[in-house]
Amino acid sequence: MNPKSVDGLDISPAEDGYIIYQPELDRVHFMNATAVLILELCNGKNSEAEIVDLIKEGCGLEENPADAVRQTLAKMRAEGLLKVG
Repeated sequence: MNPKSVDGLDISPAEDGYIIYQPELDRVHFMNATAVLILELCNGKNSEAEIVDLIKEGCGLEENPADAVRQTLAKMRAEGLLKVG
């Protein structure tokens, strides 16, 4: 199953990155721009491998960011930001 963010997240820019408010749990998360990009790519249409490729290409990275993207996705799942299926 492709990763998909939970519904109702409020994403707002902040001085050092982004604030993500999760009203369902009344939780606030702080993320950098790359993490928010990963979250936005979690639309249910992109596989983890596709997200890795999109991050690599979009950020102009020479090295494959697979480990970092997978760790970020795992943390997002643990924090309840991604739907579990």
